[in-house]
Amino acid sequence: MAEVCTSVAVVTATADGRPHGATVGSLASLSLRPPMVTIALDQHSNLLARIRRSGRFGVNLLGAGQADAARAFASPAADRFAGVPWYPDDGLPRLRHAPGWLVCRTHRFVTGGDHVLLLGLVTRVAGSRTAAPLVHGRRTFGTHSAFTHGTHASLTDRIAAFAR
Repeated sequence: MAEVCTSVAVVTATADGRPHGATVGSLASLSLRPPMVTIALDQHSNLLARIRRSGRFGVNLLGAGQADAARAFASPAADRFAGVPWYPDDGLPRLRHAPGWLVCRTHRFVTGGDHVLLLGLVTRVAGSRTAAPLVHGRRTFGTHSAFTHGTHASLTDRIAAFAR
């Protein structure tokens, strides 16, 4: 599966007044009506346990140049938010420089092997800037070459189109 390029996002939740997050490469669109996404988390993930309790999660869509943030949230560090600017948005941790933001309510949890697939109902979308998406493939971060040239619709416009 290392040969398959995936989008990179940081999924976040709040528990006991503290932010929690993890990098995922499993974000996918599930439905347009209603707007839904899926993510997969390890069954033993601390973040999964926190999302189960709260019933909500945030998705920070990372852009080109944010590989350091992706690495920080993929690390075993106790405080993954150290050195990464963030703020609470709708009660969830939002990374300050992430070009896209989704607020999701959990709809269903589906076990698949050693992971759990979260089906999330998108309740709000926002974007802060136009940026080429961060992708991961062959164990390295990069972006889709077509996004490096020319002008494109802003990420906010693309997310809003998804939500319609």
